Amino acid sequence: MDWPPIATVPRTWTPRPEGLAATSRRARRSVPASFLTAVAPPIAATAVHLPGDLAADLDEATRLLTAFDAGGAGEVAPFAAILLRSESAASSHIENLTSSARALAEAAIGAGDRSDALSILANVRTMQAAMDLAGDLDEDSILAMHRALLTGQSQLRPGRWREEQVWIGGSGLHPGDADFVPPVAGDVPALMADLSSFLARDDVPPLALAALGHAQFETIHPFTDGNGRTGRALLHASLVNTGVIHRVTVPISAGLLVEKGRYFSALTSYRDGDAAPILRCVAQAARTGVAVGERLVARLRQVRAEWDDRVSARADSAVWRIADLVLRQPVVTAKLVTAEHDVSAPTAQAALARLVEAEVLVESTGWRRNRVYRSPEVLEALDGYAESLGRRSR
Repeated sequence: MDWPPIATVPRTWTPRPEGLAATSRRARRSVPASFLTAVAPPIAATAVHLPGDLAADLDEATRLLTAFDAGGAGEVAPFAAILLRSESAASSHIENLTSSARALAEAAIGAGDRSDALSILANVRTMQAAMDLAGDLDEDSILAMHRALLTGQSQLRPGRWREEQVWIGGSGLHPGDADFVPPVAGDVPALMADLSSFLARDDVPPLALAALGHAQFETIHPFTDGNGRTGRALLHASLVNTGVIHRVTVPISAGLLVEKGRYFSALTSYRDGDAAPILRCVAQAARTGVAVGERLVARLRQVRAEWDDRVSARADSAVWRIADLVLRQPVVTAKLVTAEHDVSAPTAQAALARLVEAEVLVESTGWRRNRVYRSPEVLEALDGYAESLGRRSR
């Protein structure tokens, strides 16, 4: 499918003093005097002509996304939080950020400080911001997504367009041998305004709109860091904006992770003037995401049903509400339980003890106070989900 290709223009490279200071004289002599940077064409008014088979492929994937969001054979809304976190983890995995389910769940309640887990947790905030802001999808919304991702990292300019040249691959010193050099920083504001106009179109099938918008975002690369994760959040925001999904974050990044090489190659094809590969890649990722999401939800439903058989409590007991909480937040404390369900500390402690007795929870610390409880079964299901994606992506 024909698409406006990028052009390239030569630019003079001025080495960064901080980079040169840490290199040898020989390395400094090898720094090129110039490099080629991309010139991205505007796409807001570009005609989108989908071949019949590609249109059918996208329609089928869209139908599956909508059916999964609606719940299919059963409700998925109770699993929205865990699906959001799973999508964020898969998107982060594409950037080589990984974490165990336990470390991520502990970080979510302030009980852990592993750096990758905290980075993935930041991506959860980005995905949530994308879902919340999708109704008014413009430059401010995109800046807010990026701000949610990199809050507290002022050196990376969270929520602000970049003001320097960035590049992908090659040397960290210069862009001369990079795999791709995005447009110069001065072009970013106008290109992002154009992208926002494109995403507002109503004459392009929704999944095609989301995929093309994502590919254009990654081509512009508007931020100093966090472009991949923000761009995949934008893909979801577009699907919410067009009404394909309403309630849950389908783990599309899980599908992209499974075929990471194909995904990166499709982005290159997009820049070369062929948009079909990225459209097919996202359609396949959507199908894969629905399939893995269905398996994860089915396993979590099974775990919850087994708890019903093991736990003995009145129908109105706080135990059941805490069990539902554990399903979406598999590491908890009494303090979290009291805040989430407005119960007294003694009631929370008694309910947690009941769940430990039923082998739903395990106490992690061995302390008498400030205890942390985890659900091995939920964590095992989440780690199994992540491991299956990692195996398939290799």
